[in-house]
Amino acid sequence: MFRHRDHRSGHPEHGPGRRHGGRGGRLFDYGELRLLILALLAEQPRHGYELIKAIEERLSGSYSPSPGVIYPTLAWAEDMGYAVADPEGGGRKTYRLTPEGEAFLAANRAAADELLSRGGMGGPGGRPDLPAPVLRAMENLKLALRLRLREGALTAGQVEAIAAALDAAAQAVERSR
Repeated sequence: MFRHRDHRSGHPEHGPGRRHGGRGGRLFDYGELRLLILALLAEQPRHGYELIKAIEERLSGSYSPSPGVIYPTLAWAEDMGYAVADPEGGGRKTYRLTPEGEAFLAANRAAADELLSRGGMGGPGGRPDLPAPVLRAMENLKLALRLRLREGALTAGQVEAIAAALDAAAQAVERSR
C-alpha cells in the first residue's frame, strides 16, 4: 500500500492507492501515474515532454499520457516537495526529485517497481500478443469516436458515414488474414 501524505485533506481516500471504483480501462490510475513519474524522475531529471515519451516508449507505444495529465502531476510533485523544477531557456523546466521525493519513492519501491515492469505487458489488459501499432490505432479510433460524439447529435447522414467507415475498417482487418 502506498504511504502518502495528501496535502488537500490528509484522508487516505485521496492518496495514490485509491482506485475510485476502478480504472475504467485506463492503464494507470492517477496515483499510480504519480508514482511512475517520480520513479522516472529518479532515473534522471526530465522535461514534461520527456516523461511523456519515456512512458510511451516503456509501454511500446500502447499508452501515451497527455500533457493535461503530466503537467498537473508535476505540479502536484512540486507542491508536495517531491520534485523541483529547474527553469531553462524558452520557458522549459527540467524536473528532478528532492530528498523528500526520493524518500517517498523508497517507501513505495515495490509498487514503483511493479509499475515500471508494466512495460513488458505490451499494452492495456496485459496483452503481449497485440503489436504496439495495432494498440495505438485502436486507441486512436476510440478517441476519434469519443471526440466526434461529444460534438452533439449526429444527422442520419453522419451516422451512416461513421458506420460505413467502421464497417470498412472491420472488413479490411478480416481481409488481412
